[in-house]
Amino acid sequence: MPARQWTTLAPIRRYLCETSILPFPPPYTPTTKAVVDNEHSIVHPLFGPSSLFLLYYLISTTLKMSASLRSVAPFLRTARASLRQGNVSPLQAALKRKNVSPVLNIYRTYAVFERTKPHVNIGTIGHVDHGKTTLSAAITKRQAEKGLANFLEYGAIDKAPEERKRGITISTAHIEYSTDNRHYSHVDCPGHADYIKNMITGAANMDGAIIVVAASDGQMPQTREHLLLARQVGVQKIVVFVNKVDAIDDPEMLELVEMEMRELLSTYGFEGDETPVIMGSALMALNNQRNDIGNEKIDDLLKAVDEWIPTPSRDLEKPFLMSVEDVFSISGRGTVVSGRVERGLLKRDTEVEIVGKGDVIIKSKVTDIETFKKSCEESRAGDNSGLLLRGVKREDIRRGMVVCKPGTVKAHSRFLTSLYVLSKDEGGRHTGFHENYKPQMYLRTADESVTLNFPEGTEDASTKMVMPGDNVEMVATLHNPSAIEVGQRFNVREGGRTVATGLITRILE
Repeated sequence: MPARQWTTLAPIRRYLCETSILPFPPPYTPTTKAVVDNEHSIVHPLFGPSSLFLLYYLISTTLKMSASLRSVAPFLRTARASLRQGNVSPLQAALKRKNVSPVLNIYRTYAVFERTKPHVNIGTIGHVDHGKTTLSAAITKRQAEKGLANFLEYGAIDKAPEERKRGITISTAHIEYSTDNRHYSHVDCPGHADYIKNMITGAANMDGAIIVVAASDGQMPQTREHLLLARQVGVQKIVVFVNKVDAIDDPEMLELVEMEMRELLSTYGFEGDETPVIMGSALMALNNQRNDIGNEKIDDLLKAVDEWIPTPSRDLEKPFLMSVEDVFSISGRGTVVSGRVERGLLKRDTEVEIVGKGDVIIKSKVTDIETFKKSCEESRAGDNSGLLLRGVKREDIRRGMVVCKPGTVKAHSRFLTSLYVLSKDEGGRHTGFHENYKPQMYLRTADESVTLNFPEGTEDASTKMVMPGDNVEMVATLHNPSAIEVGQRFNVREGGRTVATGLITRILE
């Protein structure tokens, strides 16, 4: 930044600090890319050059409206309290809390998502209460100390009142951080068996995963089910983090947990012998205690993720498709759909179709694209993006629908599948089933009731039974048409457990 411009803005910065609207930052130099508040270990993007220009603009605009700098103080004064709110800057959070939506939208247009590093989607999976959310928080804290993330404490990841009350994760949470080599989108998945459908949605977005295992418990039912589901949705590489080692004094116990995990990984088709296993304590890292099992192990974990999980090749040539994970409205702007882009590339002001609500096809135009609350010109395969749609009501869209290039995807209700029925040892059914079996089917982010029957012409179809461990061809009929394609994978669940997995081989109607 030119010295003259910095001098012009210096009085504004000094005023904000002296009036306790914002904390004093360390000295700024024109070559500094980010300023770190050592008390909270959080990067202050507010004091970067581009943000200072924005701050100057905001204050000037406010002065014209009210002729008083004090008028900007009420919504800026909350900035310090907002630092721990989530993956937004202090200014954004403060403005949002005061509902200054026009000014907030000005800020968002200035925050641009830049692709300077390879992007990888990963996540934490594993049994309930083994420390997945604590580990996610510890990762953001450690990377924030290096200027590579915004720190999200435990309560900022598990945001819902019910999650805080019960101390468990219910819905998937998305966080962002970087290492020296990559940019990561991190999904914190629920481990509780009651919310496994949210875990399936999260796992479907992953290029790789960190499976968290408590040293005090070892592998548990959801540890095994999460590994199976991760494998079925296409996750190829996994890093193991053995958590809570501060609670175990016996080294042989830790060795036993590692051996069991390597064996389990091999059982589900992963490279058990070569997979990195890191032993540490997310809580110790979060509290800055015992660096030998705390911060140092977080560094080792991220190094292992960088080296073991390959950078995926993105399919940018095929037509754009994004499966809808969430839908919400922004006052004064319109309806936003968010999710992971499965393939292709989308630019602003492009016509799209929203498919999956029966036979209805909704046509719209994407007027804005955001990735990690930063505006961007395009969304491409692998991104977790929010798309602002023109002329679409929130109630017209539901989770499980897809946003796609016009004419490329249609909704279908009947198709032929190649199905593998899980055995009892794999956590599946203990007994077989006949035709007209009616479980729940999970396709991308959708879950629909389905009826499974044998293909026409099958001998003794009325009495034939499918047993656990069988590979069988069956016709699936969805109760509500969904956006599906040949080659798409799916999972089948019943009674709180995964009972089968399969592949769509032919569309029938």
